[in-house]
Order: sequence, then C-alpha cells, then structure tokens
Amino acid sequence: MFWWFEKGGQYTRCEVLQVTGGYELRVVEPSGTEHVEHFDSEVALAARQHAVEAELRTDGWSGPHGWVL
Repeated sequence: MFWWFEKGGQYTRCEVLQVTGGYELRVVEPSGTEHVEHFDSEVALAARQHAVEAELRTDGWSGPHGWVL
C-alpha cells in the first residue's frame, strides 16, 4: 500500500510493506531521503502510520492521496 502527501508541488511518499517477520513503514521525502521503520505487529504499525500522517498534516502537507495495490 502506498500514498502521498503534497505541499507546494512537492510530494512525500509513504509505503507499508509486509516483509519476513513483520512490516515496514517507509517514508520518502521530496529530496529522496528514505526513512524505514520495522514493526512486528499490525497494531504497532497502524499506530505509527497514523502518527506520521498527523505529523505531516500538522506540517502543512495535504493528504493522504493514493490507493491500495
């Protein structure tokens, strides 16, 4: 699953990946800098995902925009 946040014509991409032993939350900034966090449970992943989305909105990013593949 992936989605974007937009601010001033720039985009931040967020992704959730299921990997061996758990999940990854990836956030890719407009500069290309990538932050990866690992989670053992869906509950922990969902809590962090909501926190990241709230932080982005607080910083003036609009979104999320995107879809589930």
